[in-house]
Amino acid sequence: MTARVLNPGHRRFVPVVLGLYAACRLVTTAILWLVAQRQVPSGMTGGDGVPVTYWSFTALWDGQWYQRIAEGGYPTVLPVTESGKVGENPWAFYPLFPFSARVLMGATGGSFPVVASLLALACGFGAAVLLGLLLRDRLGAPAAYAVVVLWASFPASVTLQLAYTESLAMLLLAAYLYALARERWAVAAAVALLVGLARPIAVPLGLVTLVVVVLRWRARAVRPIPRTQYAAMLGLLVACAIAGLLWPALAWWRTGSATAYTDTMAAWRAYDSVQPFVPWLDKARWLLGETWGPVWLLVLVLVLVAMVAGPWAGALGADLRAWSLGYPAYLAAVLDPFTSIFRYLVPLFPLLAVLVGAGWADRRGSTWRRLLARSAPLLVLFVVGQWWWTDELWRFVPPSDYPP
Repeated sequence: MTARVLNPGHRRFVPVVLGLYAACRLVTTAILWLVAQRQVPSGMTGGDGVPVTYWSFTALWDGQWYQRIAEGGYPTVLPVTESGKVGENPWAFYPLFPFSARVLMGATGGSFPVVASLLALACGFGAAVLLGLLLRDRLGAPAAYAVVVLWASFPASVTLQLAYTESLAMLLLAAYLYALARERWAVAAAVALLVGLARPIAVPLGLVTLVVVVLRWRARAVRPIPRTQYAAMLGLLVACAIAGLLWPALAWWRTGSATAYTDTMAAWRAYDSVQPFVPWLDKARWLLGETWGPVWLLVLVLVLVAMVAGPWAGALGADLRAWSLGYPAYLAAVLDPFTSIFRYLVPLFPLLAVLVGAGWADRRGSTWRRLLARSAPLLVLFVVGQWWWTDELWRFVPPSDYPP
């Protein structure tokens, strides 16, 4: 039996991705360090008069909630405000990231800001490799490099090395899509259950899975499906459904309130409850006027559909196309859009391939010259955007500020 010989370019691919991602993170580290010098010490940063360090600067905002969970867990009694509604509490935040940080804190003796930031950084490296591998076979290595660099430089990509769940969510998302593309149904099911404890994205992943399963079934005449694979595909769909309900069910079990999770999420919103789609329409009217707000919102939807449905996205495949539509639809249904919208865009990495013209099935836009010509201006814009995001949204201005 002869050993399989790998293409030399493939052997170099992962080290190159790691090197490119490391360079992107060095740029972000410099931005974080410089902006940290402008951060006024406060309770958000460790207390008045306590010098702000790089590490303490990486654990602001939701990072403080994750620190509270890592150090003290979740309450069994939901807090109630004077108006009788459930107040802000840790049940809004999924447990996989803070509990992983807790384990590492116990093993290393490190503080939460240091451990959580390094954990996020490590997850980001893993996500970059899997994204690169996922895209390489579809777009070619040059385009995969370009997309990874742009994704790692996106304005809100700063969160990939903060005490936030973005990098862990991206690692699991990339692992899921990678396993799904290779029809590793059992592996994908295990990852889906982890997603259910890390980030509320199991519902759009279930939609992607349904699309993949249906297309696989339609191709059964050309590629017969063994009975065991039918069971595995069904099991994966069930795993996605369980993942979507897992954290709300655990919150119910621990607090005794069937609506513990949704009531908690509503505590952060401008509405009394989670109202699908309504906040987007209201925000559009607030920003652009009663007439033009809905019009531009419709234009945004049409542009997104055109980006994903056109031949310029053909190389992405049905799974990444379904994700690029299903995930925004899910955000529209559950999100109250405000300043956090920028970091919620981080998982939409397939759209970057379309933006740089690398999504054509014949790879007409994936030559180095075309990729550099289209990617370089975006890269500059994204790095400038990182500074804006870090200085305007991440940096806390006492006594109160808008969260990123």
